[in-house]
Amino acid sequence: MKVLSKKIENSQALLTVEMAPAEVAASLEKSYARLVKKADIPGFRRGKAPRAVLEQHIGRETLLEDALDYLLPKACADAIQEEKIDAFAQPIIKVTQTDPVVFEAAVPQPPTVKLADYYQIKMKPEPVKLKRDDVSIVIEQLRHKSATWEPVERPVMVKDLVTIDIEGSIEDKPFVGEQGVLYQVLPDSSFPVPGFAKQLLRMKRGGEKKFRLKLPKNYPNSEQADKEALFRVKVIEVKEEILPELNDVFAKGIAPGIETLVSLRERVSIDLKQRAKEKARIDFEERVVDAVTKKSEVKFPTILVAMEVDHMVNQELQRRQMAAKNREEYSKWLERTPEAELREKYQPLAVDRLTTSLVLGKVAEAEKIEVSNHEVNAEIERVTENTGQKKEEQQKFLNSPQAREQVNELLMARKTVQRLVKIAKGSSKKTKTAKKEAK
Repeated sequence: MKVLSKKIENSQALLTVEMAPAEVAASLEKSYARLVKKADIPGFRRGKAPRAVLEQHIGRETLLEDALDYLLPKACADAIQEEKIDAFAQPIIKVTQTDPVVFEAAVPQPPTVKLADYYQIKMKPEPVKLKRDDVSIVIEQLRHKSATWEPVERPVMVKDLVTIDIEGSIEDKPFVGEQGVLYQVLPDSSFPVPGFAKQLLRMKRGGEKKFRLKLPKNYPNSEQADKEALFRVKVIEVKEEILPELNDVFAKGIAPGIETLVSLRERVSIDLKQRAKEKARIDFEERVVDAVTKKSEVKFPTILVAMEVDHMVNQELQRRQMAAKNREEYSKWLERTPEAELREKYQPLAVDRLTTSLVLGKVAEAEKIEVSNHEVNAEIERVTENTGQKKEEQQKFLNSPQAREQVNELLMARKTVQRLVKIAKGSSKKTKTAKKEAK
């Protein structure tokens, strides 16, 4: 074996290696001994066919492929050691020719992070403010949640709730067909297609109507996009929303402990302020981390991005599978959203997530941030405290070595972000390690 070339780019070492014919021949002989025991060849007992007969039976390409599957990983590991390359993850091996055998190996190297002097980054959180009518908006939303729907004998109006039978077709092929569907008439609704709700306005109970609507160009089903659909609709019932009066009786029904409309407004105001504070805290943390990340220099091998994309796509697929009512609904979603499209969507997100993670890790190192077993135990207890009968099962899972490591990483990132926030606010002094990093 000899290394023909080596170069470093994009945080990867790229090796071109030529295998010695004797090494390949020895590996072929081992593959023959391994495969002949599995092959059923007419006229020979299993394991007794000569190599030439086996090659004729399965093909020399199959024998060579098996030999290289066993030979190349070790050869690549030897080349990495010989060239003194610091490998961060498994290399990607590609055979470029077979006579003689030559392969290329892309060897990911450890990421490098050059931290910005984050002690120079100073920010102030935005003040938390509530608009004068925010409380009234929430109260109005609560009224709508407590509303009743009463049948009316008049034409359909905006915001009415109608029961309809609907049939739709595109180019004489069924597009939609349901009976007794509840549908709220909101003019801006794009379901089932934009403009459908407006066609229902002024219809009466028992009335029927035929109309055509064009599907948008970005319709999820590409085969139906930009085509005209014919709809037939019959109105079975029309109901209007009856809102409760805004008084103490209404307030009492919203939540325990609320007796008057005044106390309801106070409770809503407190809740809104807490949410606003939490949102302001998260927004400020994101601004600080983003500022540190943008001013730092980060390099990492592309294979890490591919791994992160794999992880994110798998999470999305699992979420969709759990949310789907049945396998058919999940399959339809997959048809509308191909995996290649998901991978393209998550590519920039994966780069951002990796960059942020590596920067926070370097800050944690500079600041000597640590997470104790006690803190991990406390976090597991906090997460599982409201899981009821499943608490013991959840705690057992979270106390596995892999899960504890994930909790540890989560807490480490959280503490690191908190430290950066203190520094940005000017309430934390520079550590000796951080001074060294800055130099």
